[in-house]
Amino acid sequence: MIILIKDNTLLFDDFKFKCCIGKNGSSYSKIEGDKRTPKGLYSIGDLFYRADRIKNIKTKLKKIKINKKMGWCDDPNNRKYNKLVTINKTIKCERLFRKNENYDLLIPVKYNFKKSKKKRGSAIFLHLTRNYNKTLGCIAIKKKDMLILLKLINQNTKIKIF
Repeated sequence: MIILIKDNTLLFDDFKFKCCIGKNGSSYSKIEGDKRTPKGLYSIGDLFYRADRIKNIKTKLKKIKINKKMGWCDDPNNRKYNKLVTINKTIKCERLFRKNENYDLLIPVKYNFKKSKKKRGSAIFLHLTRNYNKTLGCIAIKKKDMLILLKLINQNTKIKIF
């Protein structure tokens, strides 16, 4: 089962959702900070969620509660580049616990994941949006659409970005 992302559309089975991607479109040659969504076929990670904001999520994905110390390393010179980290003063990272709702539900896209290459891009997520503003490289959909998608996908689902 594959989630398809093309331009501003997310397709899965018979479902079609509006989405937004990187400000500068998509690319096969993603570089850290280029504001592009990486083209290709990728596995997806576990569901990270804000338990204080969202209850009773129905999904076959493993669920991980986001806490205030969670971050995602986006420093190409750090050995934990493109990995979940505990926030401290020595690690440059994307904070997962936010004031806005964008990361209330998020699934890491396993781009540049296992043996991450420096400066090839990090913290590529499927996450929430309120207004479909372009992202820094992620894919974002409305909360109601994400909740539907979460019921349908599992750990074997792939995501294909065109």
